[in-house]
Amino acid sequence: MRFATPLVPARLTRRYKRFLADAVLEGSGAEVVAHCPNPGAMTGLAEPGMRIWLEPNDDPKKKLKYGWRLVEHGAGHFTGVDTALPNRALAEALRAGTVPGLQGYETIRAEVPYGEKSRVDFLLTAAGRPDCYVEVKSVTLSRQPGLAEFPDTVTARGARHMAELAAMASAGHRAVVLFLVQRTDAARVAVASDIDPAYAEAFTAARAAGVEAMALSCSITPEAITPGAPLPLL
Repeated sequence: MRFATPLVPARLTRRYKRFLADAVLEGSGAEVVAHCPNPGAMTGLAEPGMRIWLEPNDDPKKKLKYGWRLVEHGAGHFTGVDTALPNRALAEALRAGTVPGLQGYETIRAEVPYGEKSRVDFLLTAAGRPDCYVEVKSVTLSRQPGLAEFPDTVTARGARHMAELAAMASAGHRAVVLFLVQRTDAARVAVASDIDPAYAEAFTAARAAGVEAMALSCSITPEAITPGAPLPLL
């Protein structure tokens, strides 16, 4: 998935009120306010002075003219902070048939109502195959080198999704939780049970009910985000 507008580098000044960030553009030194499209804790990703990448826009309907998309780490590594981008990137990969284990489906639908007051990220269908319900989780937390973790904060919504996927699996459908790791420095993935024990319990119960768990890496540059190879899930 290519960014619609070329990203520009900046230095983060502060993140505040969850959805706002002050930054200084490299080159011009202009101070700007950017939309932060991540309601999570963003642990280790919002420290003042970090090099970040912003997407400009000239949409008159938007109050803010920049959106925060990436954090750049040392050694050329990136983390994607926009929680909406994983679904867009995965949609392209699903349609291209490049997601291991999720190939060969004839129809790919997004945001389909299911369960109780929920929408599954993707519903995959094909003649002669069980319907496949796919929930996508954006993973950005890393507290140990090489290890990405989900969630980064308590998520009652995430636990509910696990229960609803379990219900789909029990009804004879295929159900998948897919952890899309928006970090290029991650080699493995785990559930952060110390951060949200209820989510960890719901995840374990869902697996026991037949829900499949997958983790995918991402190739991330200031030009594009592309789902990549599978990662081991601990």
